[in-house]
Amino acid sequence: MARYTGPVCKLCRREGQKLFLKGQKCYTEKCPVERRAYPPGQHGPSQARRRKHSDYATQLREKQKVKRIYGLHEKQFRNLFEAAAHVPGITGENLIVGLESRLDNVVFRMGFAPSRSGARQLVRHRHVEVNGHVVDVPSYHVSAGDEIAVRPKSKDLFRIEESLQARTRPAVMDWLALDERARVGRMVRKPTRQDIPLAVQEQLIVELYSK
Repeated sequence: MARYTGPVCKLCRREGQKLFLKGQKCYTEKCPVERRAYPPGQHGPSQARRRKHSDYATQLREKQKVKRIYGLHEKQFRNLFEAAAHVPGITGENLIVGLESRLDNVVFRMGFAPSRSGARQLVRHRHVEVNGHVVDVPSYHVSAGDEIAVRPKSKDLFRIEESLQARTRPAVMDWLALDERARVGRMVRKPTRQDIPLAVQEQLIVELYSK
């Protein structure tokens, strides 16, 4: 299945909230989800007037929301969920921590790219190193203590400089450390669910996949 390349604002409208898929532009531009607070398509307004959704529909929407935020396909997401289910602890929290530990997400959290899709492109184009070795797999799992750096020949890329200098760039997470000038960061510890500012109910996803 090909990756979605259509208008990302449609995805935000479908979920009824900003998913920040356009990166820093979402912080400054008035998103269509604010002007048209109903799903896209000719039946969008009628869907917005529905008073109640089934439990399955609620669970499905939560799963779709998280998938779209992190830019994953269904198979990738399902595999990550199954891996989280086999790790000791709460499955939903393990899932979110696993998503946050992906290399493309860590590159985004460090500010090297304005969005996760932009971070994925940096990784795919071999601009990122992990512990001194080039890694071009966005789903690579970053562990505590790993060093993530922009390759020396890529440090002056305009897109990286622009992202780091953006006024709307979110602050670096507590579980990450960043040397902005050297373009080097490190995962100082494994994140917890409380460290991750994600307004989702992961338990609904667990209930969906448990049926």
